Amino acid sequence: MVEIELGTPHLRLERAGRIARCTVDNPAQRNALSDAMYAGLGRAIRAVEDDPTLDALIVTGVDDVFIVGGDPGSHTGPADTALRPDDLPFALLHHTGAAVVAAINGHCQASGVWLAVLADVAVASDRARFRLPELRLGVAAPWSSTLLPAVIGLARAKELALTSRSFGAEEALAMGLISRVVPHDELDAAALRVAGELLDAAPQARAAWKQAAHRHVSVVGEAAVAASISTVEAKEGFTAYTERRPPSWSPRYTGSEDTQRHG
Repeated sequence: MVEIELGTPHLRLERAGRIARCTVDNPAQRNALSDAMYAGLGRAIRAVEDDPTLDALIVTGVDDVFIVGGDPGSHTGPADTALRPDDLPFALLHHTGAAVVAAINGHCQASGVWLAVLADVAVASDRARFRLPELRLGVAAPWSSTLLPAVIGLARAKELALTSRSFGAEEALAMGLISRVVPHDELDAAALRVAGELLDAAPQARAAWKQAAHRHVSVVGEAAVAASISTVEAKEGFTAYTERRPPSWSPRYTGSEDTQRHG
């Protein structure tokens, strides 16, 4: 395999023939994404778009984690990189003509779920678990509230987002959040097989079909995403996460900290 640089040691982009594989490799943070990693995922998508010798991208994780969302610790201090709106992967996934497969090897939360929905096909290990924890961090998560009602229906989207409960791969498949569930040991082979199936479609026709289908889901401006992680509640949620305590709005919160700071 030939490796392509993405600007962060926590993402590996390797190519084998006409298929590239991007592996999220940040086990110390449970595959939480820093700003540099979000930007790297955007670079991975553009690398496939811009290289005439590449046709498909598989995104997966290491160990028992796919992607658990952004790293809350990265929002308690200065950003590790200056992001531009077109650096991030989600709008790119919304309109890319490249074939993209999400190979969900384990825990999939927050922006990991968004990536799974926006990929062409999301194949999950039977060990995968899903969760939408953003509201417990004080983050309104506009991609979540835009994508999920259109994909799984308003009632179910509200229940999953507002309760943040965990659910398994079979339930995710039944509700239409992902495309296929396979035995864990068969995930890599299944992702490669699906990528090959996608490439049997005529590329221009495939891109046009995706563009038409995605018209039913609005693109979220990155300004709205930035605003959602800049509120007083989000700052408290991120701080509480790093301090391993309940946030100030939780009934479990019993701290004596200054309520102006934490509320």
